[in-house]
Order: sequence, then structure tokens, then C-alpha cells
Amino acid sequence: MDAKICGIKDSKTLNYIINHDNPPKFIGFITDYRKSGRFIEFNNLKKLINIDKKKTNFVSVLVNPENETLEKIKDLNFDYYQLYDVSPEKTKTIKEKYKVKIITALTIDSKKDVEMYKEYEHFSEIILFDSKGYEKSFGFDHQLLNNVSTSAYKMLAGNIQYNDKLDKYSKITDIIDISGSLETSGEKDISKIKIFLENINKIKNEN
Repeated sequence: MDAKICGIKDSKTLNYIINHDNPPKFIGFITDYRKSGRFIEFNNLKKLINIDKKKTNFVSVLVNPENETLEKIKDLNFDYYQLYDVSPEKTKTIKEKYKVKIITALTIDSKKDVEMYKEYEHFSEIILFDSKGYEKSFGFDHQLLNNVSTSAYKMLAGNIQYNDKLDKYSKITDIIDISGSLETSGEKDISKIKIFLENINKIKNEN
């Protein structure tokens, strides 16, 4: 099981994660959702991610992005665009135009929400099943994913705790996506990140 740490906004935390002995496969940056306390202004974002990513993939997290935003970020150091509230048609257009890998983010409250993955799986590298809370880290019934069969990788988010017994998720997802529980007073806490990455690595070694 791989990991994604989302909502990074400072170079100290980013450098710690990238240079960790067991870094996550993905690091996410809130690119256009201004309501989030993890949002980064463009100039700061550009400077922050203009570094050697080493073993990680950088993910631009976008909520129904405007064309102006997509044009602005097209040359930044991103490997994936994580898209919320984007139609299948627009998702395909973004993928083709910007030659970028896609994480389709679906917010889940019911089985009907889960089934939406079928409209995106053939042109998304990863399907993210998230809660309805966006940055608020709400939870949802993860058992709704038990019968998801997709050629795309599955990513799971939504009120997952950094010190959970994470192996309980291994049967329903390929990637754990975590953000809020790695924070103390709204800022990323390196001690919590350390525990989370150790937990993920332990699961990998057991498998």
C-alpha cells in the first residue's frame, strides 16, 4: 500500500518528506481551493515545488479548475492533477491538452456516489474516494468500496488517522491519502508524519 500526504505548504515539511527513508509516493498541494487553510498562492507554490522530487510524485489538487488556472500551472513541477467536481468530458480534455496523469476525486456519501468511478476509470490513472468534507476530513463508510473493481488504482481519504492500524485498509485501497490528522493546530506536524510513514512502511514490509 502506498501513501499520499496532502496539503503541504512549507519547504521545511516538504524537504523532510522527500528526504525521508520511506517517502510517500505522492505529495499533494492545494492549488486553487482558496477556502482551504492549506491553499498556496501561485508564486509561493511555484517556488516551493521547483525542487528535485526524488522518489515522489507531485499532485496539484484542483476543484473544478478554471482554464486560466490550468494555463497558469501547466509548466509547474506536477506529475498528476487531482480533480474534484469535474465532468468526465472535461477531465478527458484536461488530460489530453496538458499531457498529465489524472486522479479523479469522488466525494462519497452513498453507494451511488461510489458507482461514479465507472465514468472515469478508463482515463484516470487513480480514482480517489474521499469524504464530502473536502479539507474538513469528514469520514464515510469505507465498506462501500468493498465491491469496487477497477483497472485504475484506488486511493482512499476521509478522516484516516496517522496512527490507525492502517493494514485494515489494504483490502479496499492501493493508496492511503492523509492530511488533517498529520496536523497540530492547523500546521503539519513532522512527528506525526514520521509515525505515519513508519506505519505505511511496516505494512509494505509485511506484504
